[in-house]
Amino acid sequence: MGKNDYWDHFYEPVKPRPVKNGLKTKKERGQIGETWWSQRWIEVLESFDMGARLTRGRSYARQGQVISLDIRKGVVTARVQGTRPQPYTVTIELKPLSKKDWEKVTDAMSSQALFAAKLLSGEMPMNIEDAFSQAKISLFPVSIKDLATDCSCPDWANPCKHIAAVYYLMAERFDEDPFLIFKLRGQTREEIVDTLRRKRSHTLSEEDGTSPIESDLSQGEEVLPLEKCLDTFWQAGAALDSFTVNPAPPEVDNAILKRLGKAPFTIGKENVASLLVRAYAAASAAALRKAHEVQEE
Repeated sequence: MGKNDYWDHFYEPVKPRPVKNGLKTKKERGQIGETWWSQRWIEVLESFDMGARLTRGRSYARQGQVISLDIRKGVVTARVQGTRPQPYTVTIELKPLSKKDWEKVTDAMSSQALFAAKLLSGEMPMNIEDAFSQAKISLFPVSIKDLATDCSCPDWANPCKHIAAVYYLMAERFDEDPFLIFKLRGQTREEIVDTLRRKRSHTLSEEDGTSPIESDLSQGEEVLPLEKCLDTFWQAGAALDSFTVNPAPPEVDNAILKRLGKAPFTIGKENVASLLVRAYAAASAAALRKAHEVQEE
């Protein structure tokens, strides 16, 4: 039995003071966190054997006892209502990565086109931890010692239920914005995106000095100038008989729209970017259906 478990054995639950418009988890029961990265955060915390206080903290998070939550570089601050009239102040610190470490990580990210594409469109790649592993760094805390925590409550245990409640609310914040995990480690979304754009641009320009289309043409047949093929310009040519198109869903949905963000104008009360998402989805679905019909003929 661990130290926390020993004292938890004598714990007598006391209901906290109710909070009006407190921050609640989306689900009243079941798993907290909808995305793989928020679930990974919870999985890491629960692996640290924090005792029953983590469970009681989850109940606080579901009840809406957290009044405020702010995630900044390397530090999280929150106010949590307990049994006393005055809310408790919670601080959670996770050491930011050094500038040198971030250079290593972003080098690994930018070296893989899919990594860069997903991150630039606001998505978290499933194997993002591989980029950190290549740099011999961990994105998530490795042990409880990586987290420096403090609460103004009288409970000597660490984490207390107020800190634990904030841990669970952080998971849902990560659901909403995966870049908050990076921010906690010392880099904002803007900083990550700017670095990836710069490094991807540098990588592409170094490859051979030509665009992908120019590269493909240089390796294929000689391309005649237009004035030498005017007589046959409108003829399909034998090559068209063997030409096939196999459309497939993209690796990243609506990548360009996600990178651009909201449009500067609306139609009615709806942003144009939201309308375009639905339009693109309908066009893509129609194209895939048509391609499937052609393949079956």
